[in-house]
Amino acid sequence: MLEEKQLTDQLSGLIFNIQRYSIHDGPGIRTTVFLKGCPLRCFWCQNPESQSTRTEIMLDKSICTRCGACISICRSEANVLREKSVLINRDKCTGCGACVERCLPAARKLEGTAITPEEVMAVVMKDKAMYKTSGGGITLSGGDPVMQPQFSLALLKKSKENGLHTAMETCGYTKWENLENLLKYTDYLFYDIKTIDREHHKTGTGCDNQLILENAIKAVAVVRDMHVRCPMIPGFNDTEESVASIAKFVSKELRLPAERFTLLRYNKYAEGKYERLDRENEMPLLEPQATEYMVGLESIIRSIIN
Repeated sequence: MLEEKQLTDQLSGLIFNIQRYSIHDGPGIRTTVFLKGCPLRCFWCQNPESQSTRTEIMLDKSICTRCGACISICRSEANVLREKSVLINRDKCTGCGACVERCLPAARKLEGTAITPEEVMAVVMKDKAMYKTSGGGITLSGGDPVMQPQFSLALLKKSKENGLHTAMETCGYTKWENLENLLKYTDYLFYDIKTIDREHHKTGTGCDNQLILENAIKAVAVVRDMHVRCPMIPGFNDTEESVASIAKFVSKELRLPAERFTLLRYNKYAEGKYERLDRENEMPLLEPQATEYMVGLESIIRSIIN
Protein backbone atom coordinates (compact mmCIF):
# COMPACT_ATOMS: atom_id res chain seq x y z
CA MET A 1 0.00 0.00 0.00
CA LEU A 2 1.29 3.49 -0.91
CA GLU A 3 2.46 5.74 1.88
CA GLU A 4 0.32 8.84 2.50
CA LYS A 5 3.14 11.13 1.33
CA GLN A 6 3.26 9.28 -1.98
CA LEU A 7 -0.50 9.54 -2.36
CA THR A 8 -0.40 13.33 -2.26
CA ASP A 9 2.08 13.35 -5.15
CA GLN A 10 0.19 10.95 -7.42
CA LEU A 11 -3.51 11.57 -6.90
CA SER A 12 -5.95 13.76 -8.74
CA GLY A 13 -9.57 14.33 -7.86
CA LEU A 14 -12.73 15.75 -9.39
CA ILE A 15 -14.18 18.97 -7.97
CA PHE A 16 -16.94 21.30 -9.13
CA ASN A 17 -16.09 24.46 -7.22
CA ILE A 18 -13.63 26.17 -4.90
CA GLN A 19 -15.34 28.90 -2.89
CA ARG A 20 -13.14 31.44 -1.17
CA TYR A 21 -14.24 33.75 1.68
CA SER A 22 -16.82 31.29 2.97
CA ILE A 23 -18.28 32.09 6.41
CA HIS A 24 -20.86 29.33 6.88
CA ASP A 25 -18.72 26.19 6.55
CA GLY A 26 -16.85 26.21 9.84
CA PRO A 27 -15.09 28.65 12.17
CA GLY A 28 -13.72 31.89 10.73
CA ILE A 29 -13.24 32.72 7.07
CA ARG A 30 -12.65 29.62 4.99
CA THR A 31 -12.08 28.20 1.55
CA THR A 32 -14.54 25.44 0.73
CA VAL A 33 -13.62 22.75 -1.80
CA PHE A 34 -16.63 21.03 -3.35
CA LEU A 35 -15.91 17.46 -4.47
CA LYS A 36 -17.94 15.53 -7.01
CA GLY A 37 -19.78 12.37 -5.97
CA CYS A 38 -22.37 11.54 -3.30
CA PRO A 39 -23.48 8.12 -2.00
CA LEU A 40 -27.05 9.35 -1.42
CA ARG A 41 -29.74 10.44 -3.86
CA CYS A 42 -31.81 12.85 -1.79
CA PHE A 43 -34.82 13.97 -3.79
CA TRP A 44 -34.35 17.52 -2.45
CA CYS A 45 -30.64 17.80 -3.32
CA GLN A 46 -29.57 21.44 -3.67
CA ASN A 47 -26.51 20.52 -5.74
CA PRO A 48 -27.62 17.81 -8.22
CA GLU A 49 -24.48 18.53 -10.23
CA SER A 50 -22.49 17.14 -7.30
CA GLN A 51 -24.05 13.67 -7.21
CA SER A 52 -22.23 12.00 -10.11
CA THR A 53 -18.55 11.12 -9.97
CA ARG A 54 -18.30 12.02 -13.67
CA THR A 55 -18.01 15.39 -15.37
CA GLU A 56 -21.35 16.66 -16.67
CA ILE A 57 -22.61 19.39 -18.98
CA MET A 58 -25.24 21.82 -17.72
CA LEU A 59 -27.20 23.41 -20.59
CA ASP A 60 -29.28 26.56 -20.16
CA LYS A 61 -31.77 26.08 -22.98
CA SER A 62 -33.17 29.57 -22.49
CA ILE A 63 -30.03 31.14 -23.98
CA CYS A 64 -29.10 28.41 -26.47
CA THR A 65 -29.17 29.94 -29.99
CA ARG A 66 -29.15 26.59 -31.85
CA CYS A 67 -26.05 27.70 -33.73
CA GLY A 68 -24.89 24.10 -34.05
CA ALA A 69 -21.30 24.70 -32.95
CA CYS A 70 -21.62 22.08 -30.22
CA ILE A 71 -22.81 19.54 -32.77
CA SER A 72 -19.84 19.95 -35.09
CA ILE A 73 -17.27 19.81 -32.28
CA CYS A 74 -18.65 16.75 -30.45
CA ARG A 75 -16.75 13.57 -31.32
CA SER A 76 -19.30 11.42 -29.48
CA GLU A 77 -22.21 12.82 -31.52
CA ALA A 78 -24.01 13.51 -28.25
CA ASN A 79 -25.65 16.79 -29.34
CA VAL A 80 -28.81 16.76 -31.44
CA LEU A 81 -30.55 19.82 -32.89
CA ARG A 82 -34.17 20.24 -31.83
CA GLU A 83 -36.80 22.88 -32.50
CA LYS A 84 -36.14 25.04 -29.43
CA SER A 85 -32.68 23.98 -28.33
CA VAL A 86 -29.98 21.34 -28.61
CA LEU A 87 -30.62 18.03 -26.89
CA ILE A 88 -27.73 16.32 -25.08
CA ASN A 89 -27.68 12.54 -25.27
CA ARG A 90 -26.41 11.92 -21.76
CA ASP A 91 -25.57 8.29 -22.51
CA LYS A 92 -23.18 9.35 -25.26
CA CYS A 93 -21.74 12.46 -23.63
CA THR A 94 -18.25 11.92 -22.18
CA GLY A 95 -18.11 15.30 -20.46
CA CYS A 96 -14.96 16.29 -22.33
CA GLY A 97 -15.99 19.96 -22.34
CA ALA A 98 -15.18 20.68 -25.99
CA CYS A 99 -18.71 21.95 -26.58
CA VAL A 100 -18.46 24.27 -23.58
CA GLU A 101 -15.44 26.01 -25.05
CA ARG A 102 -17.14 26.33 -28.45
CA CYS A 103 -20.49 27.63 -27.11
CA LEU A 104 -20.58 31.35 -28.02
CA PRO A 105 -23.62 32.35 -25.90
CA ALA A 106 -22.11 30.50 -22.89
CA ALA A 107 -25.22 28.35 -22.55
CA ARG A 108 -23.10 25.40 -21.46
CA LYS A 109 -21.14 24.84 -18.27
CA LEU A 110 -18.83 21.95 -17.41
CA GLU A 111 -19.42 20.56 -13.92
CA GLY A 112 -16.33 18.69 -12.79
CA THR A 113 -12.65 19.58 -13.05
CA ALA A 114 -9.79 17.13 -12.61
CA ILE A 115 -7.24 18.64 -10.24
CA THR A 116 -4.32 17.58 -8.06
CA PRO A 117 -3.98 18.24 -4.32
CA GLU A 118 -1.13 20.62 -5.07
CA GLU A 119 -3.30 22.67 -7.43
CA VAL A 120 -6.07 22.88 -4.84
CA MET A 121 -3.67 23.96 -2.13
CA ALA A 122 -2.22 26.67 -4.38
CA VAL A 123 -5.67 28.29 -4.36
CA VAL A 124 -6.35 27.62 -0.68
CA MET A 125 -3.06 29.07 0.53
CA LYS A 126 -3.71 32.44 -1.12
CA ASP A 127 -5.78 33.34 1.94
CA LYS A 128 -3.58 31.88 4.68
CA ALA A 129 -3.21 35.27 6.37
CA MET A 130 -6.99 35.61 6.52
CA TYR A 131 -7.35 32.16 8.08
CA LYS A 132 -4.84 33.11 10.76
CA THR A 133 -6.61 36.32 11.76
CA SER A 134 -10.15 34.85 11.66
CA GLY A 135 -9.49 31.33 12.94
CA GLY A 136 -10.55 29.90 9.59
CA GLY A 137 -9.11 27.31 7.22
CA ILE A 138 -10.17 24.78 4.62
CA THR A 139 -13.48 22.87 4.41
CA LEU A 140 -14.11 19.81 2.24
CA SER A 141 -17.68 19.56 1.01
CA GLY A 142 -19.55 18.18 -1.96
CA GLY A 143 -21.16 15.96 -2.92
CA ASP A 144 -19.38 14.16 -0.17
CA PRO A 145 -15.62 13.87 0.46
CA VAL A 146 -16.03 10.18 1.40
CA MET A 147 -16.64 9.39 -2.29
CA GLN A 148 -13.02 10.33 -3.04
CA PRO A 149 -11.35 9.13 0.17
CA GLN A 150 -7.73 9.09 -0.96
CA PHE A 151 -7.95 12.51 -2.63
CA SER A 152 -9.74 13.95 0.40
CA LEU A 153 -7.11 12.43 2.70
CA ALA A 154 -4.36 14.02 0.63
CA LEU A 155 -6.03 17.45 0.84
CA LEU A 156 -6.55 17.21 4.59
CA LYS A 157 -3.03 16.00 5.23
CA LYS A 158 -1.47 18.74 3.11
CA SER A 159 -3.66 21.29 4.88
CA LYS A 160 -2.38 20.18 8.28
CA GLU A 161 1.20 20.26 7.00
CA ASN A 162 0.56 23.91 6.13
CA GLY A 163 -0.83 24.64 9.59
CA LEU A 164 -4.46 25.06 8.53
CA HIS A 165 -7.61 24.36 10.52
CA THR A 166 -9.55 21.66 8.67
CA ALA A 167 -13.27 20.95 8.43
CA MET A 168 -15.33 18.41 6.53
CA GLU A 169 -18.99 17.99 5.64
CA THR A 170 -20.34 14.45 5.23
CA CYS A 171 -23.48 12.34 5.37
CA GLY A 172 -21.42 9.53 6.90
CA TYR A 173 -22.55 6.84 4.47
CA THR A 174 -19.28 4.99 4.00
CA LYS A 175 -17.14 2.29 5.55
CA TRP A 176 -15.95 3.37 8.97
CA GLU A 177 -12.34 2.82 7.90
CA ASN A 178 -12.70 5.48 5.19
CA LEU A 179 -14.23 8.01 7.56
CA GLU A 180 -11.81 7.21 10.37
CA ASN A 181 -8.80 7.91 8.14
CA LEU A 182 -10.21 11.29 7.15
CA LEU A 183 -11.04 12.24 10.73
CA LYS A 184 -7.39 11.85 11.74
CA TYR A 185 -6.75 15.13 9.93
CA THR A 186 -10.13 16.80 10.54
CA ASP A 187 -10.56 19.43 13.26
CA TYR A 188 -14.25 20.17 12.73
CA LEU A 189 -16.92 17.81 11.39
CA PHE A 190 -20.31 18.75 10.00
CA TYR A 191 -22.45 15.60 10.07
CA ASP A 192 -25.78 15.44 8.23
CA ILE A 193 -28.65 13.51 9.80
CA LYS A 194 -31.91 13.69 7.85
CA THR A 195 -34.16 11.46 9.92
CA ILE A 196 -33.87 8.70 12.52
CA ASP A 197 -36.48 6.41 10.93
CA ARG A 198 -34.64 3.84 8.83
CA GLU A 199 -37.26 3.18 6.16
CA HIS A 200 -38.22 6.84 5.90
CA HIS A 201 -34.57 7.69 5.29
CA LYS A 202 -34.42 5.12 2.50
CA THR A 203 -37.52 6.59 0.88
CA GLY A 204 -35.99 10.06 0.78
CA THR A 205 -32.35 9.26 -0.01
CA GLY A 206 -32.23 5.81 -1.57
CA CYS A 207 -30.33 4.31 1.40
CA ASP A 208 -31.24 3.37 4.95
CA ASN A 209 -29.44 5.19 7.75
CA GLN A 210 -28.09 2.40 9.96
CA LEU A 211 -24.50 2.92 8.80
CA ILE A 212 -24.88 6.70 9.06
CA LEU A 213 -26.03 6.58 12.68
CA GLU A 214 -23.41 3.99 13.64
CA ASN A 215 -20.64 6.12 12.12
CA ALA A 216 -21.96 9.22 13.89
CA ILE A 217 -21.52 7.54 17.26
CA LYS A 218 -18.00 6.47 16.36
CA ALA A 219 -17.08 9.83 14.88
CA VAL A 220 -18.05 11.92 17.90
CA ALA A 221 -15.61 9.89 19.97
CA VAL A 222 -12.58 10.71 17.81
CA VAL A 223 -13.10 14.11 16.14
CA ARG A 224 -12.25 17.28 18.06
CA ASP A 225 -15.46 19.20 17.22
CA MET A 226 -18.66 17.79 15.71
CA HIS A 227 -21.77 19.61 14.56
CA VAL A 228 -24.96 17.85 13.44
CA ARG A 229 -27.03 19.54 10.75
CA CYS A 230 -30.46 18.57 9.42
CA PRO A 231 -32.01 20.05 6.26
CA MET A 232 -35.69 20.73 6.85
CA ILE A 233 -37.60 19.30 3.89
CA PRO A 234 -41.30 20.24 3.71
CA GLY A 235 -43.48 17.18 4.16
CA PHE A 236 -40.54 14.85 4.71
CA ASN A 237 -38.81 15.59 8.02
CA ASP A 238 -39.92 19.04 9.18
CA THR A 239 -42.38 17.75 11.78
CA GLU A 240 -42.10 18.15 15.53
CA GLU A 241 -41.87 14.37 15.93
CA SER A 242 -39.03 14.04 13.44
CA VAL A 243 -37.00 16.89 14.94
CA ALA A 244 -37.57 15.54 18.47
CA SER A 245 -36.31 12.08 17.51
CA ILE A 246 -33.10 13.50 16.03
CA ALA A 247 -32.63 15.76 19.07
CA LYS A 248 -32.89 12.73 21.37
CA PHE A 249 -30.24 10.91 19.31
CA VAL A 250 -27.96 13.95 19.41
CA SER A 251 -28.44 14.26 23.18
CA LYS A 252 -28.31 10.63 24.31
CA GLU A 253 -26.06 8.95 21.74
CA LEU A 254 -23.76 11.78 20.66
CA ARG A 255 -23.92 13.84 23.88
CA LEU A 256 -23.66 17.10 21.97
CA PRO A 257 -25.05 20.40 23.30
CA ALA A 258 -28.00 22.10 21.63
CA GLU A 259 -25.74 24.63 19.89
CA ARG A 260 -24.10 21.74 18.01
CA PHE A 261 -27.39 20.74 16.37
CA THR A 262 -28.67 23.02 13.62
CA LEU A 263 -31.82 22.88 11.50
CA LEU A 264 -31.34 24.15 7.95
CA ARG A 265 -34.39 25.87 6.56
CA TYR A 266 -35.42 24.63 3.12
CA ASN A 267 -34.41 26.85 0.22
CA LYS A 268 -35.10 26.89 -3.51
CA TYR A 269 -31.53 27.51 -4.69
CA ALA A 270 -31.54 24.36 -6.84
CA GLU A 271 -34.35 25.55 -9.09
CA GLY A 272 -33.16 25.50 -12.70
CA LYS A 273 -30.25 23.13 -12.07
CA TYR A 274 -32.31 20.01 -12.70
CA GLU A 275 -33.58 21.30 -16.02
CA ARG A 276 -30.04 22.18 -17.12
CA LEU A 277 -29.04 18.58 -16.33
CA ASP A 278 -32.11 17.17 -18.11
CA ARG A 279 -33.38 15.74 -14.85
CA GLU A 280 -36.77 15.97 -13.21
CA ASN A 281 -37.04 18.28 -10.21
CA GLU A 282 -39.16 16.46 -7.62
CA MET A 283 -39.67 19.56 -5.49
CA PRO A 284 -40.65 22.45 -7.76
CA LEU A 285 -43.68 23.54 -5.72
CA LEU A 286 -42.31 23.35 -2.18
CA GLU A 287 -41.82 26.55 -0.20
CA PRO A 288 -39.43 27.36 2.67
CA GLN A 289 -40.82 27.02 6.18
CA ALA A 290 -42.13 30.15 7.89
CA THR A 291 -39.79 31.79 10.37
CA GLU A 292 -42.26 31.23 13.21
CA TYR A 293 -42.43 27.52 12.41
CA MET A 294 -38.64 27.17 12.45
CA VAL A 295 -38.52 28.95 15.81
CA GLY A 296 -40.99 26.40 17.15
CA LEU A 297 -38.89 23.47 15.91
CA GLU A 298 -35.75 24.94 17.44
CA SER A 299 -37.51 25.32 20.79
CA ILE A 300 -38.16 21.56 20.73
CA ILE A 301 -34.42 20.98 20.44
CA ARG A 302 -33.71 23.18 23.46
CA SER A 303 -36.37 21.40 25.49
CA ILE A 304 -34.78 18.01 24.82
CA ILE A 305 -31.07 18.87 24.86
CA ASN A 306 -30.22 20.49 28.17
